Amino acid sequence: MIKNDFELLQRGTEEIIPIDEFKKKLEKSEKENSPLTIKAGFDPTAPDIHLGHAVLLRKMKHFQDMGHRVVFLIGDFTGMIGDPSGKSETRKRLTRDDVLANAETYKKQVFKILDEKKTVIEFNSRWLSPMNFGDVLELTARYNVARMLERDDFSNRYKAQKPISILEFMYPLVQGYDSVALKADVELGGTDQKFNLLVGRDLQREYGQEPQAIITVPLLVGLDGVQKMSKSLNNYIGINEHPKEIFGKTMSIADDIMFRYYELGTDVPMDEVEKLKQDMEAGTAHPRDIKIRLAKELCAQFYDQKTADDAEAEFYRIFVNKDTPDEIPEFSIDKSELKDDKIWIVKVMTLTGLAASNGEARRLITGGGVTFENEKISDPDFELSKTDGILKVGKRKFVKIMFS
Repeated sequence: MIKNDFELLQRGTEEIIPIDEFKKKLEKSEKENSPLTIKAGFDPTAPDIHLGHAVLLRKMKHFQDMGHRVVFLIGDFTGMIGDPSGKSETRKRLTRDDVLANAETYKKQVFKILDEKKTVIEFNSRWLSPMNFGDVLELTARYNVARMLERDDFSNRYKAQKPISILEFMYPLVQGYDSVALKADVELGGTDQKFNLLVGRDLQREYGQEPQAIITVPLLVGLDGVQKMSKSLNNYIGINEHPKEIFGKTMSIADDIMFRYYELGTDVPMDEVEKLKQDMEAGTAHPRDIKIRLAKELCAQFYDQKTADDAEAEFYRIFVNKDTPDEIPEFSIDKSELKDDKIWIVKVMTLTGLAASNGEARRLITGGGVTFENEKISDPDFELSKTDGILKVGKRKFVKIMFS
């Protein structure tokens, strides 16, 4: 049975285009008890899904819970083109092996949010690979270069006399043709995908279909509070990360952006979110407590409530009560690494993986973020004596050092 909730579907969206058509589609689907086909495409260009991707997945879940047909489209074919959205130079293309390996990882993660039994998984190679050159020419005849150059990134590169390959022009056409192949009623995407989604509407008209409505969702700002969430910027919360890591990362975000995380990353009613914000501003609620609730909401969403409760207890034990975690990885240092029964602390940090390089280790030490057995180490030239103990870096990284 179709039961639509327009307020929930509109929550956390940037634009619904055109909104009147979208409302009519919802009304018709409910009146005729006929599910809409909701499409969202994901190019498997990176293997991990983070909270930024989850904003879109959660919107798909909202449609799914209302009885609609949700298509999780893996762009295994388009992934080999590479999406030029927001880029200033020609894309680096992935191999088919890269794309397929990432796609398999995607499939394992999305069902932390979507209902596996109700989700249609599609690969756009199913209809794109069989196309011959005549079919491709027919597709290109349905759109013109002037319209393509209306896209900001193409327009800017053209004006700057930077190269734009014909292959890149094909990306929005192919993504738009996916909507034709799936007969999509609604397509979802980030704000950076707006042009591509509109191409889908145009192509559906060209092929005699009722054009899809499109919904864009904001790009979630990362943990730094400045740039969009991205694995390459290391400012992300991965939905497949350990619950304690999800909890700890959430607690690190700035107070002024946590309500955006509430809006886009949880289903806590917006009037309740607004009340939390007012209470914090009035000083009747502590920001830490509001953030703890957010961290629990996210952990419970990607795991379960007990796991969220355990992560909260662990947070209090380590950061409030200043205890160490129950489980700490151990690292054995061989005597061959020692000189006069001592070892350079920077070397220990790189050997254990607590720092990626000597330079990063030095920065962490001078920044006051390194302790051994609760004693702060402030000198990057410090040498650790041959004594077992717990090395802590930052707020969440612990290693028990053992000398063999």
